[in-house]
Amino acid sequence: MRILIADDDATSRLMLEAIATKLGHECLAATDGSAAWSVLSTSGVDVLLTDWMMPGVDGPELCRRVRHELSDRYVYVVLLTTLGNHDQVLEGMGAGADDYLIKPVDPFSVRTRLVAAKRVTALHRELVDVQSKLERATAVATERALTDALTGLSNRRRMEEDLVNMHARAQRLVASYGVALFDIDHFKAYNDHYGHLSGDEILRRVAHRFVNDVRAGERIYRYGGEEFLLLMDDCDQEGAAIAAQRLRVAIAELEIPHLSRPDTPPWITLSGGVACWDPATAGSVGELLEQADRALFEAKSGGRNCIRSANETVSIR
Repeated sequence: MRILIADDDATSRLMLEAIATKLGHECLAATDGSAAWSVLSTSGVDVLLTDWMMPGVDGPELCRRVRHELSDRYVYVVLLTTLGNHDQVLEGMGAGADDYLIKPVDPFSVRTRLVAAKRVTALHRELVDVQSKLERATAVATERALTDALTGLSNRRRMEEDLVNMHARAQRLVASYGVALFDIDHFKAYNDHYGHLSGDEILRRVAHRFVNDVRAGERIYRYGGEEFLLLMDDCDQEGAAIAAQRLRVAIAELEIPHLSRPDTPPWITLSGGVACWDPATAGSVGELLEQADRALFEAKSGGRNCIRSANETVSIR
């Protein structure tokens, strides 16, 4: 273990250092409380053997600082005192000390304290390791719960959370934001002709292309089935339509064959509906999604492979 000995008495300090070193421990030394705190703050100390009375920061105050400010690790603290008053010993324990030694110390007493210190610090390291693993496992589980298993995109649950946050931000900043709802054209016909496994592969390829083509301030989600949603920060109706058109073109450029579709072109395409939230209208998230859904319906009714906007003045094919 790495042990810090904080004592302004040179004889006591050297004696403790000799005992600990003989037991195979690494020792650091400080001649006052302020120097000890500096070492504690910058070095990986396992055990602190500190005198009660020292210049600057005294032993009990050093204990309090260790407990309140070094929360990232556990330091086993043994308070050294010449005081025989039980109330004062309890005061030191209440300040954060794990144990105490009455001066002058004897080697056997020091050794027993260090055995206990080694056991306790090892247990704390194990607890920290277990907690770290649990936190990582929780983070992975949370991420999986918010991720669509098939496409790897954020799922509808994450989308709903992000929409709520985006809406609150837009209200707070009096800003706008937009959504684009996409649907793969004639996807049922594709599944019927090529099979569901091939349909799943199409969803993955479309999602992969989306991920490569979304820009800063844009987030893409699997909305459900063959539908996807693009969330756009701080944009107007025309800008949102242009962003949706960019993704529509990106998918069309893949030219994934779809020979069973009843119209042209003979490959996979998207239809999209765009809507923007305007602070002047004060509509809800649900109303915004309804607008995008109606615009998507218009795009599909109007021949597919195009983008329609909830604002009829913006229409892109």
